[in-house]
Amino acid sequence: MADIVLINPRFEVSFWGMEHALPLVGKRANLPVACLPLLAALTPEGHTVTLIDENVEAIDWQRCARADIVGVTGMSVQRFRMKEILTELKARGCFTVVGGPYVTVQEDYFEGLADVIFIGEAEQTWPQFLREHAQGLHQYRYEQREKTDMSTVPTPRFDLLKMKHYAFGSLQFSRGCPFQCEFCDIIVTFGRRPRIKTSQQVLAELDAMRRAGMKVVFIVDDNLIGNKRAIKQVLRDVVAWQQRHSYPMSFFTEASIDLADDPELMELMVEANFIACFIGIESPNEDSLRETKKYQNVRQGGTLLEKVHRIQDHGIEVWCGMIMGFDSDDATIFDRQIEFVQKARIPFSMSGMLSAIPKTPLYDRLLSEGRLDLADPPECGTNVIPAQMTREELRDGFLRVINALYEPAAYFERTEALFLRPDFEIGVARKPHLQRSLWRRLADESTWAVQAAGLFVRLMTSIPEAHLRREYRRRFLRVLRVHRRPGMVLFYLFHLAMHYHAYSMARDMASQPTAIVNSY
Repeated sequence: MADIVLINPRFEVSFWGMEHALPLVGKRANLPVACLPLLAALTPEGHTVTLIDENVEAIDWQRCARADIVGVTGMSVQRFRMKEILTELKARGCFTVVGGPYVTVQEDYFEGLADVIFIGEAEQTWPQFLREHAQGLHQYRYEQREKTDMSTVPTPRFDLLKMKHYAFGSLQFSRGCPFQCEFCDIIVTFGRRPRIKTSQQVLAELDAMRRAGMKVVFIVDDNLIGNKRAIKQVLRDVVAWQQRHSYPMSFFTEASIDLADDPELMELMVEANFIACFIGIESPNEDSLRETKKYQNVRQGGTLLEKVHRIQDHGIEVWCGMIMGFDSDDATIFDRQIEFVQKARIPFSMSGMLSAIPKTPLYDRLLSEGRLDLADPPECGTNVIPAQMTREELRDGFLRVINALYEPAAYFERTEALFLRPDFEIGVARKPHLQRSLWRRLADESTWAVQAAGLFVRLMTSIPEAHLRREYRRRFLRVLRVHRRPGMVLFYLFHLAMHYHAYSMARDMASQPTAIVNSY
């Protein structure tokens, strides 16, 4: 039987990486990638598996050299580090396998560095490879013929990860998205027919995450509500699980904007204790949305602003993804993006330049039009050559947007527009359960109060910029006049830490325009 090491490479500094905020919350990484513990669970008994997440620990090269198989996974933003790791592994004589999102869309990228590659999902091909490897008959390329039946997916081996070093846990309820956005690789990898786990599987994973000590969990589905009918039943069962255990967890996730059109679904998410949701809004320019086939964002039922506010009014904070550089975008898009995010009261906007991922319809179209920068990395932070501006104008406009959004005055204007409303609350479903048990309420609120005090002290002692410390004190006192509940106070302090991360990252990027992060 094989001795296996599986590696997730470190990420470059990015918006969701929280690198500048992590020391403030006492963690090494934001959350574990889903694939490592899942691959460990898919590994048949008899094999030994060691998981290494370079975001929380250094790679033990000697341990890798002793292994029979060393696997490396990664997304597009990890591809350069993946090459470095594979080069070192090959120099040490390791047998290497590569899977994950990037090799799935760029199969020849690691040619000469990988003994085996896995394309797409691997619930069937990983065990198949291990059987064939034991017989000395393995193939170079593995790809499943059919999409995984999600009802067969085992509970990930979270026990093999150093969970104490992560700020959040991560779970997956479903795969796939019914929409057809031109730039998206999710429908290429997972397809347009959403597939969802059973309630029994989801609850088993929640139990495992609870045993791991995680209090806040990111549901990593690219669109949690791709199959609304199915997810509603799962959510009802999650609500019942939360009630049985007195609401031990809070969730955040990703969903499409049509969440705003379904009051029952929003209410179920609130009852299940979803406190925030990331939504791909992409652009206030409707021509751009139609161009990229993001039709769900231009449907009837209200404007994008109205739909965002509808979700917020239900007690779910909205975070968003925004993109600049569509063919329908000219130089006015930058101010329009800033204006929209401000009016939408969205604290966290992952704003970026349009990039074309291999195998997506956008990539194929721009390649046929001769509008791709095929250098790696591309010169201006994106491989797209825009239609109505130069690449330098796009880059400079993007840098202006992210710096403008995270100037303290702008950030707190939109954040306070949400938090200074006395009726804005998160975690409201937990309240009745806390009120039924005085001791449980005192225990939870005491814990949150202590955590909030500790985070505030770290903000005041660890951030070197005096003007930011003053601003954070002032803004915190303003919110404290409206919200006194310890859980809400802790949630707001997290927004201060995340502002520091986004503010620092934006300034670093602006000072090094040739080293823009998040290039596809």
